[in-house]
Amino acid sequence: MICFYLLWTMSYFVLLNWFAGKWPKQRREVDSEGYLPAITLLIPLRNELENLESLIPELGKIAYPKLEILLVDDQSEDGTFSSLQEMTKGDSRVRVLKSPGAGKKAAIQCGVEAARTELILCSDADCRFPKVWVERMAEAFLDSKVQLVAGPVITSGELGFFQRFQQIEWASILLVTKFFFSQKRPLLCSAANFAYRKSAFLEVGGYGGNLQFWSGDDEFLLKKILEKFGKESCVYLPYTENLIYTKAQPTFSDLISQRIRWASKWKYHGDWGHAFSAIGAFLVQAIWLASAGLFCLGIQGILAFFVVWAGKVVAEKLTLGRVLTTLHLRRSLVDFMKTSFFHPFYILTVTVGTVRGKFVWKGRAN
Repeated sequence: MICFYLLWTMSYFVLLNWFAGKWPKQRREVDSEGYLPAITLLIPLRNELENLESLIPELGKIAYPKLEILLVDDQSEDGTFSSLQEMTKGDSRVRVLKSPGAGKKAAIQCGVEAARTELILCSDADCRFPKVWVERMAEAFLDSKVQLVAGPVITSGELGFFQRFQQIEWASILLVTKFFFSQKRPLLCSAANFAYRKSAFLEVGGYGGNLQFWSGDDEFLLKKILEKFGKESCVYLPYTENLIYTKAQPTFSDLISQRIRWASKWKYHGDWGHAFSAIGAFLVQAIWLASAGLFCLGIQGILAFFVVWAGKVVAEKLTLGRVLTTLHLRRSLVDFMKTSFFHPFYILTVTVGTVRGKFVWKGRAN
């Protein structure tokens, strides 16, 4: 058992470094001078009244010259729609629409159909946008083969360990996302930061066939476009200039509910990659927790336990720390130590919740 865990820790270290090797240190320069295509920023909203005071200034600071902004209300119950109409009166770029259907996908579909441009850029109401975000996402479409562009998302806030934990977890999500994009087999992306051609969206039938699922507006579309247009059609831009900040979840129960919502769709993709990634994540954390059995092997087992977990912490600090550093973020060794011990319990909690399949999102229960 001791030998197994020592080999396991070495393998874990090598695997993480292999993943990290696909993470770029700097942005690849693109000759996009003069390329400023018209683009629509599409943001679906539901019960976002508390975020509007920050969203409107974020929209105001975007200086892209050929931009229209569509804010599509998804049957909000807190006055979001009327507040948006009032707060955006002075911005001629903005149109506020009410989705005729229910759910985020229906709202996005409504926005895509209303968009006057070929390029659609998507985000969420609780996000902060870099100044050159629109330009950097648009320049990838210089390549006519590219139909969808994904960018990185990470949580903001550093007040407590819970917020810092979420940033470290997001770093692992970004690392996995970049790795599979680099292998031309993308598994996931974030709806808070991705763009696509309207013609591609319409050609694959939008969200037809999965409108009944509350989540997956990003991954279902990614899979459809990848299947229709091929491996070169989807790219990932993991750079600071493309980085979107989203609000950290305020409580553990909110975070668990969000992650269950994200994970609940894995079985609907019809892709073994999603199944293996979901099962693999569970098994990896189960193995780490099972290492507590080393305490039954006397002093050698106890020493092995601490060596194994020290190796885990170091591997995660080196690899995930590299991701955060390239995004101009740094977390301490203590944060990584706490995260390493907390994360397996967190993943198992999400797994159990996913099997049960129950979650609440924006006031809607699954």
